[in-house]
Amino acid sequence: MVDALGSACLLLGAFLMLSGGVGVLRFPDFFTRMHAAGVTETLATTLILFGLMLIAGWNIVSFKLVLILLFIMITSPVASHALAKAALHGKLQPLVDERDEQ
Repeated sequence: MVDALGSACLLLGAFLMLSGGVGVLRFPDFFTRMHAAGVTETLATTLILFGLMLIAGWNIVSFKLVLILLFIMITSPVASHALAKAALHGKLQPLVDERDEQ
């Protein structure tokens, strides 16, 4: 049962990574692409690492995976925020649909 749950987490994480890649290719501007990459990367990485922890069982490998997960959870949002601030500082403006402003 634990292996099946771990495999399900791995598959769902892989699907989210794939959907994030499609979002990066399909979205129209930098900010929406960065959002697709940042959000799916954080969630997909969490699911993949959680699935690996379930399959590995509780040992030193799981402890190392928890440390990797903590590192990703801290650095990914910070990196996304830094990229967005740098883009805004570089005068890159988000695309806005004129119909949304009415």
